[in-house]
Amino acid sequence: MNELHFKKFENELDDLIAFMTSTIWEYHANPEPSPEQIKQAFNKGWYQEGRDTYWIEFHREKIGLIIIHDIEDTIPLFDIRLANSVREKGFGTKAVRWLTDYLFSLPDKKIRIEAYTRCDNFAMRKTLTNCGFVKEGYLRNAWENNDGSVSDSICYAIIRSDWENGIVTPIKLNDVSF
Repeated sequence: MNELHFKKFENELDDLIAFMTSTIWEYHANPEPSPEQIKQAFNKGWYQEGRDTYWIEFHREKIGLIIIHDIEDTIPLFDIRLANSVREKGFGTKAVRWLTDYLFSLPDKKIRIEAYTRCDNFAMRKTLTNCGFVKEGYLRNAWENNDGSVSDSICYAIIRSDWENGIVTPIKLNDVSF
């Protein structure tokens, strides 16, 4: 897995459409985006404005995409997508670790990194936990899907001091009964 590379997205619209339409993204609001929807999002700046987007490449093949939202904020969050063919092989963990190191190494001193996922996305939940992210909240009916359904969501985060010290500090969710 030493051949995993992260390459800044450079307006490769055809590659983006091919990648985004090659997989059903079952844990995303729109699991089957059409080429036209992807092109519209691209033209509106979805992959660039206020975001950093990176291809995840393995042996020069595009196998994933990371979109870092609120990149100019001190508390960014991200979206990660991996092709079906590479799931459950450790690529997600390696990508999230790269992302964490990248964001906390930026000169503007990020405070924390947040990630939200649907409650039924067990692979992502496990990946986040394995990467030092802490489950901080369970959000009821907080994930709207394009089909009109609503799912529960879970918030995970990693804080700078935990990353710097290689530790995971517990949260104080139930220190007060209300």
